[in-house]
Amino acid sequence: MRLLLPNAFLSIVSNPEDTSTLTVRASRAGDIETVFGCGFEVMTLPGRVYPFRAFIPRRIVADTVAVHIFHINYGRFRDAVADAPLYDAYTKVYDVMADLQDSAQRSVPPCNGSRSL
Repeated sequence: MRLLLPNAFLSIVSNPEDTSTLTVRASRAGDIETVFGCGFEVMTLPGRVYPFRAFIPRRIVADTVAVHIFHINYGRFRDAVADAPLYDAYTKVYDVMADLQDSAQRSVPPCNGSRSL
């Protein structure tokens, strides 16, 4: 799962060594701590796409993500991103997803029971 927040970008995947935790990964130093605080050891693995990672209990990850969702107070996500490099990265993601949306609308009919928001 990729988690794009106004102040951090994270990748969250399973931890095959310990199913009670998730591997929270970041490409930028400090993003894990920004979201989860300083209570978890963050390892650095140079040369990786996500060189920063921490093993965090699933419940804490789920609760933390839920808190971020509950506290959404912006009408346009990109307006909430103050960090210029992060904003630029998210703009590129937005552009790629807009291209995907255009192609999907042309080629894939909606499933039964689906609805547009």
